[in-house]
Amino acid sequence: VQLQASGGGSVQAGGSLRLSCAASGFTLERYATGWFRQAPGKEREWVSCINSGVPRTYSADSVKGRFTISRDNAKSTVYLQMNSLKPEDTAVYYCAARLTAGCATQPGAYRNWGQGTLVTVSS
Repeated sequence: VQLQASGGGSVQAGGSLRLSCAASGFTLERYATGWFRQAPGKEREWVSCINSGVPRTYSADSVKGRFTISRDNAKSTVYLQMNSLKPEDTAVYYCAARLTAGCATQPGAYRNWGQGTLVTVSS
């Protein structure tokens, strides 16, 4: 059971990136999947989440209207489309999954984690 996060990179403020979280060894549709981020010297912060099954999505106020989470069941992959990026979005982004229908905002609620992908936004 593994999660592989990818898609990070360096962009200028106002730019876009799309992160991917691919699951192997399990069907991601059965899991609620979240994205978290951690900036240097700061705690891990919840960003967005998508329920298992019929998808409902939730996002932190800091990214609402700019970031969109989605899932491709055929590819067992969850995406985070990030638009209008700001320097304060700079962080290592992690995806995480929990075998339950509902989303959670606490990192401890998630059992399976990807390795993280770095997003750097310059002003």
